[in-house]
Amino acid sequence: MIFAAEPWPERAELNVDGQVVSVNIRVNKCARHYRLSLSRAGEPVLSVPQSGCWKEAKAFLNKHRHWLSQRLKNHPEPVYFAHGVEIPFRGHLKRIISSEKLRGKVKILETEEGPGLLVPGGEHHLARRLTDWLKSEARSALEERSSFHASRLDVTFRAVRVRSQSTRWGSCSSAGVLNYNWRLILAPDFVLDYVAAHEVAHRREMNHSKAFWATVYQTLPEMETGRAWLKAHGPALMAYEAGN
Repeated sequence: MIFAAEPWPERAELNVDGQVVSVNIRVNKCARHYRLSLSRAGEPVLSVPQSGCWKEAKAFLNKHRHWLSQRLKNHPEPVYFAHGVEIPFRGHLKRIISSEKLRGKVKILETEEGPGLLVPGGEHHLARRLTDWLKSEARSALEERSSFHASRLDVTFRAVRVRSQSTRWGSCSSAGVLNYNWRLILAPDFVLDYVAAHEVAHRREMNHSKAFWATVYQTLPEMETGRAWLKAHGPALMAYEAGN
């Protein structure tokens, strides 16, 4: 007799430093291992393989209790786009300025208070319009750098897509689609360049082997600079919330 697998719970409760923390459970059909992470909003997420079992998952959570405690303490608060808020653009801080003009494009300008981003449409449409503009700028920059590295490595890709992942900066599908996080346009150019080189290198090596890192180095010898910056400052960039 064959018994159906026990369904996974939607969430689990974990005692972290004397407080009960709710952990969302997500079943990943492609995963081979358990993985604990934080969403942009700071919510713990446990990704589990479909072939896993709840007993192993609970043991994994208990083992990583200290890791989760430190991540929760250090997780930056979400940053929402609004008039007067400062955000980085290509590594340089700019203050968001709401314009009451209904039409027009986002503009970079100098003000008495420093560099700014003038966003048309009033405050009601500010977050969405600024996000759309940032995504467009990210797509243009990432298409250019992806093409550059693809030419250097003599590989091709099918398309560049800009998404709003909560934990990843990029990915490369087996079909040759390069997916990037739009927040890369907030980082310095050398960081965006590193992620582009990283994902394009996967067109030759779909892994993270020594051969893969040698491929990244081949097209971007300065790769460690961008990699280190992203490791140190990436969580802060993930805190910026897209407008609806």
